[in-house]
Amino acid sequence: MTNQAVMSPEAIRTARAENPKMRDRDLADQVGITEGQLVAAYVGIDVTRISANLDDLFLRLNGLGEVMALTRNKSCVIEKVGQYDNYHSGKHASMILTADIDLRMFPSHWISAFAVERVTEAGVKRSLQIFDAAGDAVHKIFLREGSDLDHWTQLVTDLKLDEQDQVLAVDARAPTEVPKGDPAKADILRAEWAKMTDTHQFMRLTSKLKMNRLGAYRMAGAPLARALATSEIDTMLGGVRDQALEVMVFVGNRGCIEIHGGLIEELKSMGPWQNVLDARFNLHLRSDHIAEVWAVTKPTQRGPAVSVEAFDAEGGLILQVFGRRTDAGDFRGAWGELVKGLAPLQIEELA
Repeated sequence: MTNQAVMSPEAIRTARAENPKMRDRDLADQVGITEGQLVAAYVGIDVTRISANLDDLFLRLNGLGEVMALTRNKSCVIEKVGQYDNYHSGKHASMILTADIDLRMFPSHWISAFAVERVTEAGVKRSLQIFDAAGDAVHKIFLREGSDLDHWTQLVTDLKLDEQDQVLAVDARAPTEVPKGDPAKADILRAEWAKMTDTHQFMRLTSKLKMNRLGAYRMAGAPLARALATSEIDTMLGGVRDQALEVMVFVGNRGCIEIHGGLIEELKSMGPWQNVLDARFNLHLRSDHIAEVWAVTKPTQRGPAVSVEAFDAEGGLILQVFGRRTDAGDFRGAWGELVKGLAPLQIEELA
């Protein structure tokens, strides 16, 4: 069922004027709408509705030059600076593959898109913002000082929709899938898990056994999946920084996964947020949202793939971190040793 906005565009704009420094998502939550509805309220003012079709959009992005790519879920934000290129279209999944911007996109969740030109104290801030059926952000692209403004203007003109309504109809948010496991199939899970030769086989295995990721981790247990203290996310990030390890950091939502491949250089905690503040890579993680952390080992033809994965209280995946292997070096061994030393979850923490 589709629900209309609970506030008029005029009321939404009034709420924004009364809270000029709040982030869009926080303001939308506060007044009981979605971020997409907030953005739509400014259509015809400083926002233009554009096509959300991936092929329409991504084949035009390269000409913008250097931009910032942002993907988030409710507990984590990843931001990468680079140039969009090497786009691979697909009916069910599409990709951007560059050294700086690495994305996996799922087109069925790319429903509404907007070009935003917001006047700020620092000047005009231009962005492309894509939302799912519920009005939640799937992916955002922010122009930088050196981006090509002529190409931006042409892109917006080319992708502008005939319909420029300030009201965005949204569906109810799909609930997070609760952890699904089956103790009767735990031995089968462990045996089949041990036979894997590629990490992509894991989701097929859990689907066959009618489990999901977190449910399977709980069923398998150590040494395949080892529960860690939630504080070990900070320990892990600090170890990656201090040992100058290259890692792969995955952050995503239903419509997009963004990946950082490389070092973590600057960490800074601010309130509940743990932040990576590197020149071309930022990560903002709500540490207080982390309910479970798992160290996971999956066998592959190239050796074990070891990850540290964080989940929220509903069982939603917040982020994953893997050791990285490149032509210049293989950091997976040192990463594995770092993960091996992370503190396990203590039984009293479950009480």
